[in-house]
Amino acid sequence: MNDASPSPFPFALSDEEWRRRLTPEQYRVMRRHGTERPGSCALLSEKRPGLFRCAGCGQPLFEGSAKFESGTGWPSFYAPIEGSVGFSTDRSFGMVRQEVHCANCGSHLGHVFPDGPPPTGLRFCINGVALVFEPA
Repeated sequence: MNDASPSPFPFALSDEEWRRRLTPEQYRVMRRHGTERPGSCALLSEKRPGLFRCAGCGQPLFEGSAKFESGTGWPSFYAPIEGSVGFSTDRSFGMVRQEVHCANCGSHLGHVFPDGPPPTGLRFCINGVALVFEPA
């Protein structure tokens, strides 16, 4: 995002402010559309009731009850909290995928795929470093 352009998101920071707010790994994933190494996130095995929030702005993103084990190496959810995420087309790496970003701050979270469980049939494959877990 260009610091000179107005942000289309309600929560906006300059690039320098994002660098101060996030760890280097969070910044790489969330602000530069990176991906964490599969299986590297402690939240992968998180099973307690609670809420997953955006690590950048605190926006509630996913209920713990929507989390499932996908076997992919990233935290996976079958549905976000209504209105909490946005989507864009990602054409990187010779593929076309649906990117998922925080609707409040625009941070890259991961991607959504049409191979999830009922009731939605969707798999929101989310980088764990982009999340903060709040137990119920």
